[in-house]
Amino acid sequence: MRTYDLTPFYRSTVGFDRLFNLLDQTSSDGSPGYPPYNIERTGENAYRITVAVSGFAKDELSIVAKENTLTIKGEKVANENSKSEVLYRGIAARAFERAFQLADFVQVKDASLENGLLHVELVREIPEAKKPRQIAINSGVQSAQVIESSVAA
Repeated sequence: MRTYDLTPFYRSTVGFDRLFNLLDQTSSDGSPGYPPYNIERTGENAYRITVAVSGFAKDELSIVAKENTLTIKGEKVANENSKSEVLYRGIAARAFERAFQLADFVQVKDASLENGLLHVELVREIPEAKKPRQIAINSGVQSAQVIESSVAA
């Protein structure tokens, strides 16, 4: 099992301690890696989570976004009408649940299933009130001149 040292990130980030603690917990608790997934950055504020869900149909998967948690569940429906007997099962079809912690203002935009891969598109939409804004710097001299001119008038 791989272990990652995240201490260098603590020096250059502020307020992400919870995120790095979650990463430490998930990598050290020996949780199974089923189903495998990728997290990609597709743009400046766009992300994609791709989960390998081969063998699952669209109606056997569910995606729930609640607060800052995205949960993907898969549960295989038993096919009782099948008359064949499986001699060897190499394709995993067990039920699973994957939870992803999302950062603030990250929203799920779309989900698609193609070629056994579930793609979940995420986008980070920061409200205008939360975006950085430029603050003008006034000198004390200009303020004094404005006060003097209003008193003289």
